[in-house]
Amino acid sequence: MKLTGRRIYQGKTEGEALVTKDSISFYGGVDPETGIVVEKGHELEGVDTTDKILVFPTGKGSTVGSYVIYQMAKTGKGPKALILQECEAIVAVGCIIGEIPCVDQIDTSQITTGSKVIIDAGAGVVEVE
Repeated sequence: MKLTGRRIYQGKTEGEALVTKDSISFYGGVDPETGIVVEKGHELEGVDTTDKILVFPTGKGSTVGSYVIYQMAKTGKGPKALILQECEAIVAVGCIIGEIPCVDQIDTSQITTGSKVIIDAGAGVVEVE
């Protein structure tokens, strides 16, 4: 299945999808040293996002979240790419400074955890196998 959205930050990669219906706050919600979601009650609480194609509706929380995304990318604890329904400024800036491929305006309900995803963020294209 091929989905088309809007490029936030370019790049091509592929990997395993990790999907949540919950918004993600990177500041306080994800441990930047481990890549593990630590937000209490979050659907992905305790799950490692490292090297996954992280799929979620939108970001939330503090602007410091941009720097958490950057830190995760630079230490090798970040996701390979982000796919969102609506990418707000915090996540967009984090992807840009962290050089993480990112696409939004995607119907994330079409992707399930464990699916193989190929992303060409420059073209805004997500392929789900």
